[in-house]
Amino acid sequence: MSPSTPPPCQAPADAGRHARRIVRVALPVPLHRLFDYAVPECLPLPVIGARVTVPFAGRRLVGICMAINPPDAHHKVKHLDTILDEENIFGFEIFELGKWLAEYYLHPLGEVWATLLPAAARKPQPLRIPGIDRWEITGPATNLGRSPRQRALYETLEQAGGSATMEALKAAGFNRTHLRALAAKGLVGLQQQAVAPPRRLIEAMNLNTSEVPDLTPEQSRVLETLEAQRGFAPALLDGITGSGKTEVYLRHIETVRRSGRQVLVLVPEIALTPQTLSRFRARFGEAAVMHSNMTDRARLTEWLRTKQGQNGILIGTRSAVLTPFKDLGLIVVDEEHDASFKQADGLRYSARDVAVKRARDLDIPLILGSATPSFESLHNALRGRYRHLRLTRRAGGAELPVLRLVDIRGQTLTGGLCETLLAAIGKHLAAGGQALVFLNRRGFAPSLMCGFCGWQARCRGCEWPMTMHRQPPSLICHHCGRRQTLTERCPECAHDALIAVGTGTQRCEATLRERFPDTPVYRIDRDTTRSQKRLEAKLEAIGRGEPAILVGTQMLAKGHHFPDVSLVAVINADGGFISPDFRAPERTAQLITQVSGRAGRAERKGVVYIQTYQPDNPLLTTLTEIGYGEFARRELESRATAELPPFQPMALVRAESVNGDDARGWLSVIAAALGDTVEVFGPAPAIMPRVADRIRYQLMVTATSRGRLHQALKPLGMLKDAPRNLRWSLDIDPYDTY
Repeated sequence: MSPSTPPPCQAPADAGRHARRIVRVALPVPLHRLFDYAVPECLPLPVIGARVTVPFAGRRLVGICMAINPPDAHHKVKHLDTILDEENIFGFEIFELGKWLAEYYLHPLGEVWATLLPAAARKPQPLRIPGIDRWEITGPATNLGRSPRQRALYETLEQAGGSATMEALKAAGFNRTHLRALAAKGLVGLQQQAVAPPRRLIEAMNLNTSEVPDLTPEQSRVLETLEAQRGFAPALLDGITGSGKTEVYLRHIETVRRSGRQVLVLVPEIALTPQTLSRFRARFGEAAVMHSNMTDRARLTEWLRTKQGQNGILIGTRSAVLTPFKDLGLIVVDEEHDASFKQADGLRYSARDVAVKRARDLDIPLILGSATPSFESLHNALRGRYRHLRLTRRAGGAELPVLRLVDIRGQTLTGGLCETLLAAIGKHLAAGGQALVFLNRRGFAPSLMCGFCGWQARCRGCEWPMTMHRQPPSLICHHCGRRQTLTERCPECAHDALIAVGTGTQRCEATLRERFPDTPVYRIDRDTTRSQKRLEAKLEAIGRGEPAILVGTQMLAKGHHFPDVSLVAVINADGGFISPDFRAPERTAQLITQVSGRAGRAERKGVVYIQTYQPDNPLLTTLTEIGYGEFARRELESRATAELPPFQPMALVRAESVNGDDARGWLSVIAAALGDTVEVFGPAPAIMPRVADRIRYQLMVTATSRGRLHQALKPLGMLKDAPRNLRWSLDIDPYDTY
């Protein structure tokens, strides 16, 4: 029987009344409830955790069986269609984790299961690891004289022994069009090669120790401490940039892998995955990868291979923390402070926090690594919940860069850069070094104004200035995505006195190209790296070590190793220190510290120039003169005084509607329902009060204990009768208050 069609038998209309063959199912719908269905006599009862297909509101949905013959089952129920699995599809550990996620984040259980399953597993079909597609020669080469690419492809297959995978042929420069042309002539055919059965993990490891660097004394002490731990032993590896945290990971992973157990490594960005993957494969000869840019089929394949124990090491971004393992022995969260580990919509989970939960449940070690640890992790280390391990010196003898504040008050800036900074860049380039210019703002300019009448280009849906882009020429709202054609005349007064106000990465790039015409300038931001291949090509060019200038956003601050960068410039350091979001100073300090750490990582000494209009700002001076550790200590004292996280748990209830009164009124209803065991602030307009024609309000909720917070918030899932055009959400442990 195909799982994509209804069963051949039909249950009677009152199937639930005649026999207690009822299952309770979680469905991917935004409702905090489960649904009962009768199982036809022609089907066996499904096991708990199996996928089933059921009719729901005129659709056919894939749900998860949660209970069999519950005592409070409904009597008049529809029957389910098919049973897709013979076992719990998640395994015991992930099944229990899913229930915890629904309870902790107060999210509908059916939507939690949909988040945990790869997209291909949400379809009504059985799960299996697909075979490997191979193209093989099926006939002698004829009529290829006028088709040089087809002839070259045929010869490539001959040289490969008559067949090759699609991946290998793509790497050789061929595509499916060439293959289809040969297939139409009967010269090649597609065959599927079965995947070999998994070997024991220890047998799969091919360790390469030919170029393993020697450990520093600090690294050795940290590694000894990690390897002496048994069971659940969370460790915060607090190491300055360039101190060799990754080498510590690799050494400890080697020990875990020799014992035959699996390892999960989480990284914050897809852009870092190829770099990390290549390093792990060079050392271990194996490593699988999982991130959102993969095809549904590829993602399902790695999900199943990891679940069955075929992948010894899995490297992935946020969602990889939800992958089932056969025998997980270690979790590493690299750059644990990074905001990318927090899901911004749907199930708003923190991958770092879920990693802690999994490690505790499995009683395995956990390493949280960062040069700028999150305040939550530092707080846990100070309270003794985490072991605090430090690396205070750079590996290989490199020195930390010198930090210099550049007072730009009253100065004329060119493309956002002062003359002092431009001259310094020129000196470093002349000495054969590379310069990195950091500006966390895309586009050419943050605003376009008329110098005659004062008109400003604003987004109609957000009432926020639209960013001017030169490549391609356009005005773009970076909040809702609305685009407009870049006009040459003011739409209000028709004058051509339009002025680009402020600096984005495009403008900075143009200025540097004009000032240094003989030096390549590489811009790395979301606009230039939508293709992973383009990003890798730029990183490869930078890695050749020739004089160059790198311009980019926070993508440049995350884990990249640029050994020839001797100068780093931060050209707008002030904004984050004056933001109304209480977490903004922490994030700003982390960014400045991380991007500064790109300088002087090899033989060249590094220097960091930080442009500022507030050279006396105590937050900035503490960071630059004493360091991130002291900055964090002082900020934690301020958080404690204000009773903010991590000293008190917090939740944020957001609501948005075309009619702002609906959003504010609905949050007022919620505020009244929360009771007096929690402290409620609002409803108040969000820091960004309008996005995409919708007015946004929010409630901030804090409590003296997590138990009280959850007890007060739990009834919100049962609230009904919200205005039809209103969207609202609940965010436990919010990362920002925007």
